[in-house]
Amino acid sequence: MTNTYEPPCPDYRLDGFEAATEQTEDGFSSVMLSDDMLVPLAEHHSAEGRDTYLLLYDRAAIWDIPGKAEYVTLHITRDIEQCTFGFTQERHPVIPLAQNWLIRQGCPGESTELNHGPRPADALTSRLEDLLRADPDGRYEVVDHYTDNPYSPYIGCEVRTLVHDSHPDSAKAPYRLFLEETTNDHQSYTVREGAFLTAEAAKTWAKERSTPLPLAPDPLRSVGGRAVAARARSTVKAGGFSMPPAAVTPPRSGAASPARVRRSAP
Repeated sequence: MTNTYEPPCPDYRLDGFEAATEQTEDGFSSVMLSDDMLVPLAEHHSAEGRDTYLLLYDRAAIWDIPGKAEYVTLHITRDIEQCTFGFTQERHPVIPLAQNWLIRQGCPGESTELNHGPRPADALTSRLEDLLRADPDGRYEVVDHYTDNPYSPYIGCEVRTLVHDSHPDSAKAPYRLFLEETTNDHQSYTVREGAFLTAEAAKTWAKERSTPLPLAPDPLRSVGGRAVAARARSTVKAGGFSMPPAAVTPPRSGAASPARVRRSAP
């Protein structure tokens, strides 16, 4: 008999609770449509039981529109006295942005850490992830993103995240393209930051790749204590970008093979 690994299911902890509103019920039902495709990567449940924070990998994303972001975050809030719940969710192209969202929702930074999966290949990768995770002074606004996941154990992934950087030091090239590339053996990955005058210039570079990525200065001096405290231990080459919708969608019919869980192998 062949043993097939099945990842754990998300722990929503909603037994005995009802949705606070009809809108909440409808929204959470849409999440549950692809519940079996959501793999928990990190979670935190508050001691008094009022809050649950989840960082999930959506295995169904590869069957959706090209470039769709693969990470989903959920913040569930409970009214203990009324036995009702509400929730908010967001979708993210890379793990540091997902961690940033959870931390801003009130999740302890250490509870967003991942203990497995590919590792940062170098110190620059870690420093750039720290910046995205901390987002000091709210300097980054995500403009667009694209995830290229070939769904192969022998081919690496690439994620492009285009942001507008409002920091004064970036005024001459305020559009920053964070390029994450995972090695073909999925053991490590690098992140590099490209600097562009306009969003269109960044998109043109991503499509044509006719020149090396115009690298931004090393952010060594930009990473503060907040970023270091929030650091997580863990952490595709199609043209253009695609901003996916926030809803979690089930896999399309005919896509019966289970998806490889990026950064969450047992």
